[in-house]
Amino acid sequence: MKKVFSFFRDRHDEIYKSFLLLLCCVTIVYFFPGEAKFRYNIDNVKAKPWPYENLIAPFDFAISKNTAELQAEVKDANANAKLYFRKHDEQREKQFAKLEILLSEHHLKNDSKLWKKDYDLAAPLLDSVLNAGIVQPSAVIEGKPADFTIAILAGRNIETESDLASVFTIKSADEFFKKQIPDKDYLQKIIDDCIDYNLFYDDATTQKVLKQNIDNISASKGGRVKGQAIINKGEIVTPEKLEILESLKQEYGNQTGGTVNYLVIVLGRFLAVFLCLGLLASFLLIFRRDIVADNVRVIFILLVITINVIMVSFATRYDYFNIYFLPFCILPIIMRAFYDTRVALFTHLVTVLIIALFTPSAFEFVFLQLPAGIAAIFSIVNMSKRSQIFISAGIIFVIYCLAFGALRLIQDASVQEFSEEHLIAFAVSSALALSSFPLIYVFERIFGFVSDVTLMELCDTNNPLLRELATKAPGTFQHSLQVADLAEEVIHHIGGNVLLMRAGALYHDVGKTDMPVYFVENQMSGYNPHDELDFEESAHIIIGHVSSGIEKAKKYKLPDLVIDFIRTHHGTTTTGFFYRQYKIAHPEGNVSEKEFQYPGPIPFSKETATLMMCDAVEASARSLKKHDNETIDNHVESIINGLVSLNQFYNADITFRDLTKIKKILKKKLMNIYHSRPEYPQ
Repeated sequence: MKKVFSFFRDRHDEIYKSFLLLLCCVTIVYFFPGEAKFRYNIDNVKAKPWPYENLIAPFDFAISKNTAELQAEVKDANANAKLYFRKHDEQREKQFAKLEILLSEHHLKNDSKLWKKDYDLAAPLLDSVLNAGIVQPSAVIEGKPADFTIAILAGRNIETESDLASVFTIKSADEFFKKQIPDKDYLQKIIDDCIDYNLFYDDATTQKVLKQNIDNISASKGGRVKGQAIINKGEIVTPEKLEILESLKQEYGNQTGGTVNYLVIVLGRFLAVFLCLGLLASFLLIFRRDIVADNVRVIFILLVITINVIMVSFATRYDYFNIYFLPFCILPIIMRAFYDTRVALFTHLVTVLIIALFTPSAFEFVFLQLPAGIAAIFSIVNMSKRSQIFISAGIIFVIYCLAFGALRLIQDASVQEFSEEHLIAFAVSSALALSSFPLIYVFERIFGFVSDVTLMELCDTNNPLLRELATKAPGTFQHSLQVADLAEEVIHHIGGNVLLMRAGALYHDVGKTDMPVYFVENQMSGYNPHDELDFEESAHIIIGHVSSGIEKAKKYKLPDLVIDFIRTHHGTTTTGFFYRQYKIAHPEGNVSEKEFQYPGPIPFSKETATLMMCDAVEASARSLKKHDNETIDNHVESIINGLVSLNQFYNADITFRDLTKIKKILKKKLMNIYHSRPEYPQ
């Protein structure tokens, strides 16, 4: 148990990062579409030879009808829909009773023989008309031919069929009576008064039966059995073959959806995603261990990848719109804003490969997104203006169009399928890439990152804190500008973040604004307040500009990356002048070096180490009485070698080769600054 505890204690950081990687894998796999992925691309194979191996049906499946066929059958069902009419015979007895009453009113009471004769003649006629049905006028039968068949529901939904010629209207019933009893106008009128509609259109039943008929339309037309040949390699893909292939693709996920098969599919997806993310992790471990060491940066990269996968998953799963409307190039732009080009490119590559695992046309997707992402990264390598985001969006659109057009020329020998929809999709996707600019700001605030845009704003000398420095400590401000120029030139040659280097150099001495007169570069009148102080007090004031600078930087909400330059630009060195003066004044006393030592920490990056060297060299070079090649050469060597001997660069990723380059650059730059001028005549 103790060994297990020790293992987790000693390896907790690696275990935590491994957990994050596995969690990311599981999340991505969870949002994958549920069905298995069909491994053949059939989007552009029509009328072309089948490029894959012979295809055999892996299971029984039905051949689905295409949309046009289904629509035609539905249209036919609507056109030939059976119309239902319901017969109401509730008034039948009343109608015969009315016939008797009307006949009695017409004949005298003692004329029973004539009454019976008329009744015997009229009753069968009335009965035959009511049995056939008198249909109420309706728009559904208007204009229908006489032989059009309708369904009649009577009693307990007993259905019979009859054509329109066999049923009556009020008009046709009247004509029927006139024909049967032509010589008795009064009897015709009596029967006419007895009839009424008893056949009514039943829309509810008609629509119900129509819906059932439409629902019963088969979505398939034949099928294939397991083991049956579908298409052979090199065979031309005819429209009929394409329908079979599309049906197989459609049914593939359902047929492979069993529990055992599905678990195998999930395992395969997990391994594929783990492979991609594992490659990204390996890349970071080998080339960017500084990112791996920062949990926040690791979480950010995995989160951005996961968000992109989920975004595409919802688009493909619910088929809301074409996935090319999605702004895939936001990822490389955002990654480049916070990391270097290699990290942005590799992250984009891994994300595209993962998404391609469940996109309909994997090769097309990869071929479009990789060039577009690479172009987006290259277009903002040195982002110094906000307009570059707009230029980048234009470049992305052009690359999309060129890549898609090239694919269409290769696959179809034409660009006819390059429709307006594709142009709109690429334009929308490119335009949405502009949203990366506000997203960069959001991620800066959430994760505490610093982008190039923020660094550019900080480097503006009109920034309130720099204006305060220029106003209260003009000498220190000029010194900071000089150090920034030196450091920027150095970091450009040895490799590093140039914008971060300049920002750090400009703000490294902002703490001197609190007591500017105690620093020699701001003493314009010849008065030095240190003359009235003990050496320890003077050293305390000089050392205090570091802590004051940190407080002021936090007050102005400078990023931690910039504040780090303030913390480390003196490392754990001593205030050399006052320390030496103290030792001279107290030759036999115990000298505590810590009283004259900066609190640190020492530099931990190329940029912070470079600032320390440039700051020390530039400040001390001002005290040189002579500025020739030999003096400056010796001066630079002495300062930098002294810092090395004090182990100030122990934590910084800087090599002896870098130190040699730095010395060479500083010597050259100082000679340019202190170059000699010819004496002008009076």
